[in-house]
Amino acid sequence: MLKVADIETFYGPSQALFGVTLEVAAGEMVALMGRNGMGKTTTIRSIFGLTPASRGTIEFESQNIRRLAAYRIAKAGLGLVPEGRRCFPNLSVRENLLVTARPGGWTLEKVETLFPRLEERRAQMAKTLSGGEQQMLAIGRALMTNPRLLVLDEATEGLAPVIRQEIWRAIRLLKEQGQATLLVDKSLSEILPIADRCTILEKGCTVWDGKPAALDSTVRDRYLGV
Repeated sequence: MLKVADIETFYGPSQALFGVTLEVAAGEMVALMGRNGMGKTTTIRSIFGLTPASRGTIEFESQNIRRLAAYRIAKAGLGLVPEGRRCFPNLSVRENLLVTARPGGWTLEKVETLFPRLEERRAQMAKTLSGGEQQMLAIGRALMTNPRLLVLDEATEGLAPVIRQEIWRAIRLLKEQGQATLLVDKSLSEILPIADRCTILEKGCTVWDGKPAALDSTVRDRYLGV
C-alpha cells in the first residue's frame, strides 16, 4: 500500500532525513519508532508533502506521490492526525467532523460511537474542549475522510491516563477492523501488542525493521532507550 524508499529531506540547507525506508501493507498497523529528534515527524511530513522529500521514492497504491501537493495526497486516500491536533478552533465539534467528510464507512454517527464524548459536545466550539477531547476530535476528523491509510503522529502524548486509555481502545478497534495505520507513539507497552511490524529511525535513517517479537532488549536499549 505505502512504500517509502531511501527518502532524503531538508529544512533549507539542513538535512533531516538521510535515507528512510518503510512500508505499510493493506490492513497492517506499523509502528514508526525512535528517540526524540530522530526524524519520525519529518518522515510523516515528507509522506504528506508538507516538507517534501528531495530524493527517494514515496508510492501509495503504486502511484508515485512524492511530488504531489499535500491536498492531492489527502485525496489519494491518506488521512493524517498531526502532532498537536490542529482542530479548527472556531468551528463546532460537528462542523470539524463534517468539513472533511468524504463518502465511506466512517460517518458522523460512527465516529460519535467510537468517541461518545464528541457526541456529548457536538455543539461546542473546538477551542473549548480539553486537550484529550481535541485529540479525539482530530482522530475523528481524519476518519471522516475515510482514509485507506491512517497516520497517527503522537496521538496520546501529554494526555491524562484515562484519556490515553480511551484513545488506545479506539486504536485497537481500528486494528480489529483492518484499518491500515502508520503509528508514532512512545508507549511500547501499548504499541507492541498491536503492531504488525516496527520501523526504527536513528539520526534520520532507518536502522531496524521487523516484527515486534524480534524487538529484543539489545535493540531497545540501543535505539529506544533514554
